[in-house]
Amino acid sequence: MRYNRLGNSGLVVSELCLGTMTFGTAPSAFFQHDLDQAGSTALVQQALDAGVNFIDTANVYSAGQSEEYLGQALRDLGVARDQVVVATKGMGPMGERPNDAGYSRYHLLNEIDASLARLQLDHVDLYQIHGWDPNTPMEEGLRALEDIVRSGRARYIGVSNWAAWQIAKALGIAEKRGWDRFVSNQALYAVTARELERELVPMMLSEGLGLMVWSPLLGGLLSGKYDFGAEGDVSGEGRRAKLDFPRADKDLAAKAVQAMRPMAEQRGVTVPAIALAWLLHQPVTASVIVGAKRKEQLAQNLAATDVELSSHELAELNAIGELEHEYPSWAIEAQNHRHGFRVSERRPAD
Repeated sequence: MRYNRLGNSGLVVSELCLGTMTFGTAPSAFFQHDLDQAGSTALVQQALDAGVNFIDTANVYSAGQSEEYLGQALRDLGVARDQVVVATKGMGPMGERPNDAGYSRYHLLNEIDASLARLQLDHVDLYQIHGWDPNTPMEEGLRALEDIVRSGRARYIGVSNWAAWQIAKALGIAEKRGWDRFVSNQALYAVTARELERELVPMMLSEGLGLMVWSPLLGGLLSGKYDFGAEGDVSGEGRRAKLDFPRADKDLAAKAVQAMRPMAEQRGVTVPAIALAWLLHQPVTASVIVGAKRKEQLAQNLAATDVELSSHELAELNAIGELEHEYPSWAIEAQNHRHGFRVSERRPAD
């Protein structure tokens, strides 16, 4: 297991992060799972034994049960508080009342306390806004995060599922006010889901945010266990066959799996290990979130840390999911070429 700084912070996290969305049996706003406390504790133990020091959850996972199971697992395993980096998220709906969702001051200050109670902790290491709230002024949410950090209930803050301009604006507000700024961005990224390379990746590299990747296998689509039909149909056992999320290009996924399979067979690992290894080779990646329902699934994912892809293999996979240039990127590239700018040698201003 290798370790990376989370963005420009001094916090060091494992390159694989244990995701706990599968923990719990309660109905969820996301997905219904059936992993009980014993199964959840076993996965936490397995991840820690492999060198994982980073665990991510959220209040909405299994209606709070994911946080409960994680907190109890850490307690039952006797894990010292300073030996694990715990991240959770707030913003999603936790009830039916008007103030049960969003990043209003009212909601976030209530939800951080509720999360800490479920986790049986006095603080989390990373508290993240779990999406965009169109009803609350951004500055109100950022001030609530600042108060959470100043009160000691969180050490760092991050964001998930925001656009690049939204994050850049938030960073500007934090700079202006002298508040803590985001150190991380949790976003969708995969071999064949690379939309964030247009705006988010350049912004994160410029501003020093660490990327936490969610759904690196596109809901199992890149696991190699599904058959792809001619009309974009997917068949096989698993979550993706039941719920088509996240949105993905099935044709590209099929091509990627076909390319990754011989790479996996050559190394004696599974296709998911290759898909995860591709992400670990990307400079913007700080940690890739891997979840599982069974120990063998987690073991297959953990094997990615030992995979070194050759330059030829990286080029082959890069070509499959490469994005077409859109405006203004093609215009910028054309102008740079016309004026003789060598972009790779230009450095952003301090």
